[in-house]
Amino acid sequence: MEYAILKLLHITFAAISISGFITRGILTLRHSSLLQRRWLKILPHINDSLLLLSAISLAILAGYNPLHHSWLAAKIVLLVFYIGFGLITLRLARNQGTRIVFFILAILTFVWIVAIAISKPAGLF
Repeated sequence: MEYAILKLLHITFAAISISGFITRGILTLRHSSLLQRRWLKILPHINDSLLLLSAISLAILAGYNPLHHSWLAAKIVLLVFYIGFGLITLRLARNQGTRIVFFILAILTFVWIVAIAISKPAGLF
């Protein structure tokens, strides 16, 4: 697959991912029964799998190695934090205040990942 098309797909999956997370986060904060909808439980996993697959494909196609490209290693580390913050927000938080804090942390982490993807700074580690 051509790099430009794959990159566009990756960006699209990322936009869908953060939009879905924000939507589910707001629904969680509002204790909405909409969260019980089957499609709201399944579609994020499908999209995030496609996002990860496109990321791996881009890295392979471009010859990027996280051991040699510190910006890519940083994105991977931040992705783990983003997933953790999202998990706490949507499932593990015991109170509303904790949910809000981790919801904001997850969004900020996503923004940081995007900023690194755009700038690809050298020497992060």
